[in-house]
Amino acid sequence: MIIFDSEADESAITAVLEKGLELVRSNGGTTGVVNRWGKRTLAYEVRKKREGYYVVAEFTSEPKASAELDRFLVLADEVLRHKIVRMPEKVAGRRRPPGPGASPSAGRSRPAPARSGARAAPAAASELGAEPAPSPTQSDEADVAPAPAAG
Repeated sequence: MIIFDSEADESAITAVLEKGLELVRSNGGTTGVVNRWGKRTLAYEVRKKREGYYVVAEFTSEPKASAELDRFLVLADEVLRHKIVRMPEKVAGRRRPPGPGASPSAGRSRPAPARSGARAAPAAASELGAEPAPSPTQSDEADVAPAPAAG
């Protein structure tokens, strides 16, 4: 996401955006959808500005291309703020092919390991080799003396 100065010319915004996307392409990346959200009010003042021109651009690249784009956007005068976010492959809808020699179950999910310091769930009595506690029956309840009446 890139937030441009709302006072910048449309041609200047387009030029910076195209140069940034060209940086991604020249470093082996591919560009995707570019959504121009337009002028929006900022949550707080940035460089004494209350409004910015928002653009969301998707791309796929190696970390080198992301670093070059980040460096370029920091230096661009028209850019107020920017944020490059790596989308998880599951969210982005991409799947990596399994590596060589991978088993057929390699893509299946596995239970997450327990975190350090986390408590384990209590084991069932049968898992510990103990007999379960007997449940109360009617005869057990008859052996209990009734509570004295308040009075």
